[in-house]
Amino acid sequence: MILILVESPNKARAVAQYAREIFAEKVFVRSTLGHLRDLPAGTLGVNILQGFAPEYAIRNNKAVSYLRPFVRDASQVYLAMDLDREGEAIAWHVTKVFAAELRGKPVLRVSFNAITREAVQTGLRRGGEIDKALMMAAVARRVIDRLIGYKISPRLWAHVDGKDLSAGRVQTAALRILAGRAKESWEVDVEF
Repeated sequence: MILILVESPNKARAVAQYAREIFAEKVFVRSTLGHLRDLPAGTLGVNILQGFAPEYAIRNNKAVSYLRPFVRDASQVYLAMDLDREGEAIAWHVTKVFAAELRGKPVLRVSFNAITREAVQTGLRRGGEIDKALMMAAVARRVIDRLIGYKISPRLWAHVDGKDLSAGRVQTAALRILAGRAKESWEVDVEF
């Protein structure tokens, strides 16, 4: 049995239809529903003393339990997540969560730029490996988001009324730019 894992269930039916046209074996297409692992809620989840290593926890136990028998019974697995850094991270997390079930099996990273017969079939025929650079970019972004959010948000709450505010990677940088511009507009140089 061939298993194709996609990120979103909305893509499964079309991918299955096009994949069944090129494979002789039975084909199952299943969705991970996004990330299977993430940094744990309620803690930093980043080991600063170990080179800022992320400490992942299963994010969706139902999805993992549902997918496990398909991964176990597959003769070959295609990781067909989106063609971006998050897609690479999701594919990598799949290989970590199901490491025991995947041992000794061909696992191919595939991508399509559209959900069309030609794009899906070309992607499945090409198959490759997880792009480590893209995957590490996603990991770095997640770690930075967590470090900034967990370290700066409590300080923000102490100075602003409202615990529903958060300081993330993008908001913090944007706020720094705005504060700098506001400061510049208030600085007046006068010559006499």
